[in-house]
Amino acid sequence: MSERANATAADAAGERRAPGRRGRVLVALAALTGLVLLFHGWIPNTPGRLGSLVESFLPWCWVILVVLFGLALLRRARLPMVVVLLATAVWAYQYGVLLPEPRPGRHDLTVVQHNASDENTDPRGTASKLSGRFPDLIALEELLPKARAQYERTLSASHPHHAVIGTVGLWSTYPLTGVRAADIRPAGITEPWNRGLRAVVETPRRDVAVYVAHLPSIRIGVSGLASRWRDESARRLGAEVAAERTDTVLVLGDLNGTVDDRGLAPLTSRLDVPDRGLAFSYPAAFPVARIDQIMARSANVGRIRTLPATGSDHLPVLARITFDDPVSAAPGASPGRSTR
Repeated sequence: MSERANATAADAAGERRAPGRRGRVLVALAALTGLVLLFHGWIPNTPGRLGSLVESFLPWCWVILVVLFGLALLRRARLPMVVVLLATAVWAYQYGVLLPEPRPGRHDLTVVQHNASDENTDPRGTASKLSGRFPDLIALEELLPKARAQYERTLSASHPHHAVIGTVGLWSTYPLTGVRAADIRPAGITEPWNRGLRAVVETPRRDVAVYVAHLPSIRIGVSGLASRWRDESARRLGAEVAAERTDTVLVLGDLNGTVDDRGLAPLTSRLDVPDRGLAFSYPAAFPVARIDQIMARSANVGRIRTLPATGSDHLPVLARITFDDPVSAAPGASPGRSTR
């Protein structure tokens, strides 16, 4: 073989090997993404609450996977495409994309959760949009006194029963009893701060203890995720739910965290979260995460979805609730009736 032929053969072999090297990088990145999705709980939370920070943005792993698949497709690298597709299947399973759509059927409650914003200039319009979805319950946060009066007037016909404590409120088509503040204020906050409410909703089938909460905000800075107050507030709310003697419980609120965020684990570990739907709710202009949550005990939360924008920087979220039957979550409590 001539020197020229040898050089051509070497160049061809190099070209064949080069995609292999690039392919190994794509395989590694896709495999790493899949492992993070599956085992994010193993990521240490120090320094800077790294684990919570990663978990807050887990749903956005799909962006990484799309980019990796595009690169693999351009380079015609089969193995990377297969690994990316496997990681995509993990993502789709975790966020309910592969689950079949539930058949329309009986549900017991329709609930709406919305941080209405203390800067909302159209509370009347916001209330009309929310009530127009015909929910049984509407939970609101960031209620200012002036806006509260407008919500009360606008919702009085459709939701005649309501309770407001501090800056959180609950409007209901069913009677409310046992209304009180839920003590979720972190120890480091000394000024007046009432952002938790507990009430019992007397539905035709059973009593339901409903907690409306607005947990402290988090901040992302050079030192990582600042969530100490949010995490403490979540522990306090989790303790309230653990002590609740009413069998069926709903938690509605702006929790300033996703359901994957381990900082909310003292609460989310005691409740069922929706098994379908991403429903990013914040910020309204370009939602990147769902921090407005609907969770339950002794009940199933159906697919959660966002509603059209209001005058708030959050989008409302809606879900249909189906009670478990029989009730079994709270040992020692009489079925369907409040004991607290």
